[in-house]
Amino acid sequence: MIAAEFLCIFIVLFTIFILGRAEVYIVTVEGEPIISYRGGDNGFEATAVESDEKIDTTSELVTSYARHLEKKHDMLLGLLFERDTYKKLYSYKHLINGFAVHITPDQAEILQRAPGVKSVERDWKVRRLTTHTPEFLGLPTGVWPTGGGFDRAGEDIVIGFVDSGIYPHHPSFGSHHTDPYGPVPKYRGKCEVDPDTKRSFCNGKIIGAQHFAEAAIAARAFNPAVDFASPLDGDGHGSHTAAIAAGNNGIPVRMHGHEFGRASGMAPRARIAVYKALYRLFGGFVADVVAAIDQAVHDGVDILSLSVGPNSPPATTKTTFLNPFDVTLLAAVKAGVFVAQAAGNGGPFPKTLVSYSPWITTVAAAIDDRRYKNHLNLGNGKILAGIGLSPATHGNRTFTLVAANDVLLDSSVMKYSASDCQRPEVLNKNLVEGNILLCGYSFNFVTGTASIKKVSETAKSLGAAGFVLAVENVSPGTKFDPVPVGIPGILITDVTKSMDLVDYYNTSTTRDWTGRVKSFKGTGTIGDGLMPILHKSAPQVALFSARGPNIKDFSFQDADLLKPDILAPGSLIWAAWSPNGTDEANFVGEGFALISGTSMAAPHIAGIAALVKQKHPYWSPAAIKSALMTTTTKLDRASRPLQAQQYSETEAMKLVTATPFDYGSGHVNPRAALDPGLIFDAGLIRLLINLFDLSCLAPIYFLTSPNLFSDRLRGLLGILVHDSRHRHSRDKKLHKPTLQLLNGPPV
Repeated sequence: MIAAEFLCIFIVLFTIFILGRAEVYIVTVEGEPIISYRGGDNGFEATAVESDEKIDTTSELVTSYARHLEKKHDMLLGLLFERDTYKKLYSYKHLINGFAVHITPDQAEILQRAPGVKSVERDWKVRRLTTHTPEFLGLPTGVWPTGGGFDRAGEDIVIGFVDSGIYPHHPSFGSHHTDPYGPVPKYRGKCEVDPDTKRSFCNGKIIGAQHFAEAAIAARAFNPAVDFASPLDGDGHGSHTAAIAAGNNGIPVRMHGHEFGRASGMAPRARIAVYKALYRLFGGFVADVVAAIDQAVHDGVDILSLSVGPNSPPATTKTTFLNPFDVTLLAAVKAGVFVAQAAGNGGPFPKTLVSYSPWITTVAAAIDDRRYKNHLNLGNGKILAGIGLSPATHGNRTFTLVAANDVLLDSSVMKYSASDCQRPEVLNKNLVEGNILLCGYSFNFVTGTASIKKVSETAKSLGAAGFVLAVENVSPGTKFDPVPVGIPGILITDVTKSMDLVDYYNTSTTRDWTGRVKSFKGTGTIGDGLMPILHKSAPQVALFSARGPNIKDFSFQDADLLKPDILAPGSLIWAAWSPNGTDEANFVGEGFALISGTSMAAPHIAGIAALVKQKHPYWSPAAIKSALMTTTTKLDRASRPLQAQQYSETEAMKLVTATPFDYGSGHVNPRAALDPGLIFDAGLIRLLINLFDLSCLAPIYFLTSPNLFSDRLRGLLGILVHDSRHRHSRDKKLHKPTLQLLNGPPV
């Protein structure tokens, strides 16, 4: 009896040990997925349709073949391993044939050698990469009227968002102030129920809501207390991107008693389908993202918005866009789904793109014509420029300047660094009240452990007339955005201007021999920063926007494929936010956020693509991409060539003439895209042939070795790829808008 109990304990401990070493792997196996299966497997009839057509996923043909594939996945694992030594997380059946499984590295090696297994790749992490932009893009006057007005713009088009979820109670996603939404028969997604309120996440505007976290749970990264085991947005990012693409029109953006305008999505009548696969603390895992994309295409979305990308190029594949994630996107495009993906935020340095696929639309971020400025007037007559979405100090009077380090409570001196003004309890209210509090912009603001919002709260709780946050040294790549605050406040971003402030303060402040302040003599006032200034030097490529050229592998060799594809607004975008959101410390608890990133640019293109799809419902993803890219502009509002923000030799920002590796084909022009005149259409096979056609021009291994390329693609996607270079000359360069030969003239 004792021996039996000991044996049971040993088995349990051994299993825990084994699982403790386990990791998530994405496995692809022989056999075609639903999207490309043409019959011949055990009598199952074909499920594939012509390129870009939709598959009826509810048909018995499709569901029976899907069950067959999943059964084969389970049988393979069951034959190789004991039942309790692995955990299958997902079966991928629609876009690729494979599964995600939680196993040890030793088991992964066994699986790699098993008959019928094409690839075994360890899972890797991904990360999260508006009131004015509709007007800037000309939507209200030049685009929405063609589809019946804003209240019909995007009607019955379903946009899927693979992101951090959604806050369904936000007015940008409400359905009670709009015309009733009818059913969309083509969409077959489901709506999860909030585990706390027992209410559905869907309301007519939101038509589907699911979450995917099996890989995150297996990796022990998921915490249901903060990540929410539901489609609820615990980050803010997902609500923001969904509102940019498809948020309701005319939603007042109010913060701290001021209305900053009225928000609208690009396609305000489009439906929203949520596929949550990103989480607030750790980002996400490719296995979960692939499962979300597979489900979205199965459910019948028309457009996919992906503000997500890998942390670095895939190290396990010889070609960046032939990993399971990017091949899944290829299959999505084959299924007729237009995909917009954020380029990444690693700019302005070359080869920083994290969106590699030739078959999707990679979106770079632009600065539009709206800028927020503010200024600080000093008692010596100097005016220091800065940023700050705040009201001005009261009346015509000046206010005394007091530095946080000079108003410390004695007991707190050694405990905290008070200069960043995050803790009101360490500062002397009697010395701060009625004065302007001077704070220092420390590295804590870069890491997110300090925030301008908290500076504002500190100053307000101490009764300050306002605050100044001075940047005394700056790290390369630091991005400063204006933050809305309820009291007068300004951020001085120019180090030389900050030094002017410090010098004035030090010369006007008298101290005793110990350094203690005897009297504060410096004065100043803060201007009104609430009103934007419109510039003609727009659009510009944002400093942070990732740059090309595209890379073909982990060694960063050129891929000879022009990326990014297109430029869209992505800087200082107002849109919905989740009150639970923690992605931006300055907007915790708020209903709206003003943030920047290519994550904001991608949903602009997704929403505009929905408008194109609405007008041209039978256009393929390639046709929509062509319409967007061939109608762009390479000039700013002043009719000058587009410029890009770039670092100077001193690491200060400067403007340089932009190139296609900054903006792709140019800045999006929605009005022209609706009627492009000429489109370059290309189905799956034509796109692959086009890649092969480049093999005689560019020294790239997968082009000069088509057998290697076709084996790789066939293994991942389950389709047959032929070397057809000499038999399809009429199809050459059908993706001409997206191809650039780095070693010679454009092709």
